[in-house]
Amino acid sequence: MRISTQQYFETSSAKYQDNYSSVVKAQDQASSGVRVQTAADDPVAAARLLMLQQQKDMLGQFNGNIDTLKNALGSEDNVLDSINTALQKASELALKAGNVGISDADRKSIAAEVGSIEDQVLGLLNSKDANGNYLFSGSKTDTPPYSRNNDGTYSYQGDDTPLSLKVSQNLSISMGDTAKTMLENSANTGRTQTTPILVPPAVDDGKVAISAGLIASGTSYSSSFADGQPYKLTFVSSTQYTVSDNTGKDITSEIPGNGTFDSTKEGASSVSLRGVKFDISLSLGKDVAPGAPSDALVKDRAFSLAVKPDTFSVSRTPSNPTTAQLSGGQVTDSAAYASTFPNSGVIVKFGAAGAYNVYAQPYTTDSKSIANGTLATGATSITAAGVTFDVTTAPAPAEGDQFSIGATSNKNENVLDTLSKLRKTLETPSDGNPLAQKELKDVVARSIGNLSNAKIQIDQVRGSIGARLNTLDIQTQENTSLGIANTSTMSSLGNVDMAEAAVNLTLQQTMLQASQLAFVKISQLSLFSKM
Repeated sequence: MRISTQQYFETSSAKYQDNYSSVVKAQDQASSGVRVQTAADDPVAAARLLMLQQQKDMLGQFNGNIDTLKNALGSEDNVLDSINTALQKASELALKAGNVGISDADRKSIAAEVGSIEDQVLGLLNSKDANGNYLFSGSKTDTPPYSRNNDGTYSYQGDDTPLSLKVSQNLSISMGDTAKTMLENSANTGRTQTTPILVPPAVDDGKVAISAGLIASGTSYSSSFADGQPYKLTFVSSTQYTVSDNTGKDITSEIPGNGTFDSTKEGASSVSLRGVKFDISLSLGKDVAPGAPSDALVKDRAFSLAVKPDTFSVSRTPSNPTTAQLSGGQVTDSAAYASTFPNSGVIVKFGAAGAYNVYAQPYTTDSKSIANGTLATGATSITAAGVTFDVTTAPAPAEGDQFSIGATSNKNENVLDTLSKLRKTLETPSDGNPLAQKELKDVVARSIGNLSNAKIQIDQVRGSIGARLNTLDIQTQENTSLGIANTSTMSSLGNVDMAEAAVNLTLQQTMLQASQLAFVKISQLSLFSKM
């Protein structure tokens, strides 16, 4: 077969270029240390390297999230520590205010200190992080957790969904806690009340008093106290009493001391009734001698001991077509109230012929009714989700009237409301007023218990913060190990063995030189010289 000069030249030139390219590539690999420079170099290794690079990038993001979480949790813990310090000071002030011999002027001075702590705690709960986001509002980071209402109470404005960040493929860590979780669920120790049972023309002269009661055992209270209330405590003498439940059954034998007390001795005049502690105090006058004179003043006095009912706030929509109003609010169907009435409150909307529907708040055009009823002609009340409200009859609610109803439960109390109530009570003069003195003692005792519960809640959250920080430390070590393994695998797949690279470079250079020499010698044959 004859080979033309042109054909030989093109073949030799292509071979030379291939060898030259191989030398350049070998030089690049040797100088850079990278074996897989393009996907064509090793398609399988290139695919694995791409996956490993994505994993490396994710590990970098996870480690960045860990740093963010540590900073956020550290800031939260510092704020909670400051809140606990403030609450401890408030507890000390409450104890001081309850001491015998403290005057109205002294209590007013203490109230000012409590007010300062109240403002301090509000400011701490509304703290922001380094990015300007509120720490304790959950996912509503641009909304302050608490706002002060016109009546001095406080409302939580955040939600109960804390933000979280991923620190591994399968693990997310909460970067904060909501004030709702910490404080809105803090148990209220003052969930009971006492009311004197008076037969006109008798009046409450304050000579015999029973405290509002404090929850001493949440388990006993939940399992038995509520079922038997209201209880009736009746004094037999100045040293004895009997207690009956709502069926009239005498349960005095259940109470330690079996219905006996001594109002002259500290701790000997308490009534421990199914998880609730009530204190008896007698102020009969210094001239009343023990025995028959005092017995006559105390005998047959009776008190009702019961759970504080939930209270309701009603507001009419300004655009209502009538001036009709709902008011009051009393739970008349406990089962319906517990199962139907939402924590966020309800909206009552009236339609034609007195028909009304009840919707959970917040109301939207897509909301579905959770209860309904009809206001009969001349009726003075309606029942919505187990709660009965008074309603005006002139004018009666008409089609288009709408009312917003909120419920306030006594089961829980946030610490800001506790401080506010304590401050207001200390500001109220009580010297020489037995009823005011009783209210003062009740509020002080309840405040001390609620402040203690709030501190326990905060300590639990701080414990949770510590656990999360420990988890982050462990995950940091895990991510570091994964990063080292990732780097090692990427190196073995993508980098070159320098000894092998050196041998390969020498081989490619030798092949290039050989192709050059072969081209030169063949080009000098007579076949080419005679053409």
